[in-house]
Amino acid sequence: MVSAAPLFFADVREVINNVLLVFAIVIEAVAFVHCLTQRSAAFPAIGTLPKAGWLAILGICLVLTLLGFGVISIFGLIGIAAALVYLLDVRVGLRDLTDGKGFW
Repeated sequence: MVSAAPLFFADVREVINNVLLVFAIVIEAVAFVHCLTQRSAAFPAIGTLPKAGWLAILGICLVLTLLGFGVISIFGLIGIAAALVYLLDVRVGLRDLTDGKGFW
C-alpha cells in the first residue's frame, strides 16, 4: 500500500497540471484575441498601456506557455496574471468606453 501512494500522487499531479495548462492557454488566447480586435486609440483613453504593449505582454506569455515552460513556473504565473489583469480590468474599461457596443 505504501508503494502505490507515489504513483497515485504522480497521476493526480499530472492531471492537475494538464487542467491548469488548458486553463492558462484558453485565458491567454482569449485576452490576446480581444486585444487584437480593439482600436488603438481606446487604450490611452482609459489610462492603460498602449495596445502594442498589451499585445507584446500577452503574446510573449502565450508563446512561453505554448512552448511548455509550465503553468507552475514563473513564466506561467506571470502569463495567467497578465491575462487576468487584462480581462478583468482593461477589457471592462474598453467595454465601458464603447457603451457595451462591440464585438465582445
